[in-house]
Amino acid sequence: MIKARITVTLKNGVLDPQGKAIEGALGSLGFSGVGAVRQGKVFDLELDRTDRAQAEADLKAMCDKLLANTVIENYSIAVV
Repeated sequence: MIKARITVTLKNGVLDPQGKAIEGALGSLGFSGVGAVRQGKVFDLELDRTDRAQAEADLKAMCDKLLANTVIENYSIAVV
């Protein structure tokens, strides 16, 4: 069994309205000095594989085909 964490974030330069809303909400809650909030998503997966190289190739394919919109998002894969 191989476990992996995929983190997907917006590319630099892509507007992030949800991040801006979080930034404003934190300010109104009294958390001063918070700026440039960017939001993203995290996927934790378990693969029924023993070959790490094949698992990494499969994870990359999953990101490219479904988990990330590679036009506007970056992703990173961490195999544990």
